[in-house]
Parts: sequence; C-alpha cells; structure tokens
Amino acid sequence: MVLLALSVLLSLLIGSGHVAFGDVWRGVFHPDRSVEGQLIMQEVRLPRTVAGLLAGAALGLAGAVIQGVTRNPLADPGLLGINAGASTAVVLAISWLGITAADGYIWFGFVGAAVAATLVYGVGSLGREGATPVKLALAGQATSAALLALTTAMLLKDTKTYDRYRFWQVGSLTGREPEVLWQAAPFVGVGVLLALTLGPQLNALALGDDLARGLGQKVGTVRLLSAATVVLLTGAATVVAGPIAFVGLVVPHAVRTVTGADYRWTLPLSMLLAPSLLLVSDVVGRLIARPGELQVGILTAAIGAVPFVLLVRRRKMAEL
Repeated sequence: MVLLALSVLLSLLIGSGHVAFGDVWRGVFHPDRSVEGQLIMQEVRLPRTVAGLLAGAALGLAGAVIQGVTRNPLADPGLLGINAGASTAVVLAISWLGITAADGYIWFGFVGAAVAATLVYGVGSLGREGATPVKLALAGQATSAALLALTTAMLLKDTKTYDRYRFWQVGSLTGREPEVLWQAAPFVGVGVLLALTLGPQLNALALGDDLARGLGQKVGTVRLLSAATVVLLTGAATVVAGPIAFVGLVVPHAVRTVTGADYRWTLPLSMLLAPSLLLVSDVVGRLIARPGELQVGILTAAIGAVPFVLLVRRRKMAEL
C-alpha cells in the first residue's frame, strides 16, 4: 500500500511541465482552473493516474485469476484469446463502421474480448472431461492465431485503419477522457468484487479437479465464473488503457514470493502491486524521452522482463 501511494504521488508530481507541490494538492482536491498548474492536474495528470489505478488493478487481478483457474504459471489474459478478440473487434469498428473516437471503438474491444473468451470456453468444454486447463489453453491459442490472422489481413488492406489501430494497440494512459474512466469504473468494481471472492475456490482447484470436487467445489461453475471475471476485468482495462501486456503475467509471480500459493492473499496483493508497476512505468516513460514520452505498454514489458526472468530462474532452482 505504501508502494502504491508513492507511485500515485510520483505520477501526479512528474510530467513534461513543472507543477508546484501546492498546485498538485489543490489541483486534486480544490482546483482553480485559472491556475496553469492546477489545470494541468485536472486535465492531464489526475485522469492519467486514475487510468493507471483502474487498468493496473484490473490487469493484476485478471492475471492472478487466469493463472489459478488454468493452473498455468505462464498464463495471462491473452491465453483465452481475450486480447485477440478485442483487437479484431476494434479493427472491425474502425474499418467497417468508421468509428474513430476512442470512447466509441473501445467498447467494441470489450465486446470482442467477451465473444472470444466465450468461444474459447465453449470449445474447451467439449468432451466428457469438460473444460480442462490444457484444453482451454489450446483452444485459446488456436482462437488467438485465427483472430490475429484476420486482423492482420484487414489492416494490410486499409492503411488508415492501421494508423488509428497502432496507437490503440501499444497501450497508453494518455488522452483518456473522464467520461471513459467513469464508464469503465463500474466494470472494474464488479470484476474486483468477483475476483476477491474466488480465493478459496482457486486454492481448491490448485489441488486438482478430482480433489476439488471432493472438497465440494463445482469445478465447471468456478471455471465459468473465473472466465467471466477475467473478461470483465480485461475488457475494462482495455477500455481504459488499451491491451497492455505483461502486467497480468509478472505481477502474480512477484506477489507469490511473499504470499506463497494462497490465492486469498495473492489476489488482493496483485490488485495493489499491478497499479504500482503500471504507474511507475508510465513515469519512467515520461522521464526518458523528454520532451516526448514512451507509451506505458512498451515500458511495462521492458521494466518487468528482467525481474520476471529472475523469478522464473529462482523458481526453477528451487525445484531442482
């Protein structure tokens, strides 16, 4: 919580323009838009920070849930084809319907993510044993490959669509209107509540399907609820910041070094740590490319890659 508070403070303090600390405080709680520093806080830095909090919390929880329900430590929200479904829907909205405003086509991404995840779960549920982790992973990868091919084909035929799509695809916290944040916040809130109730069920699933059933868990229902939660959280994060990768993958691993395998702790701490990673990455992007900036989707991968390699190596050594 201290780390998250410091990340929020850095996000509010640091930017391309100088803002006095007093204006930071007043710009958040008692803004006077005639003062330049407070106007910057209201129009730029505060929405950007809120976007980082919403998207980070959603991605951290979604990654922890998907790793728990699939029993795959390398899983992230893209495993169920969610990112691929969102990308395809956004391209369709831009190319076929001519929607250019972010608060318009971004909701197509949300619907596309839900449709793709539903398709993956339906395919993975075929057969007597139902939706096993291996079948879900295979169905997700197959769906992602097919949707990626469709998306690429549409982009190659329409350069204007590609120009708009590439800025959305990289992932960013900039330029998010308060209306978009207000629209996404209820989805994040519901997703957070659902995810935080799944801790005991995910602990049971970690023991295997047969033992989980013996403990009274309805495995199919838990997987379906978990998939719906992941879609809700990832779709909301996509609405806010685009399809930012890697956060949902690395953060649960970092949390488990402190909490162990207990999802009752892994879920809430992932919700706190992921926004910290996202906001710190965004601040670093502002600093290293002044007077411009690097988009946060690039920085999360660059900053998280080395710690993730170290975590995986440490786990491998422990197993040996």
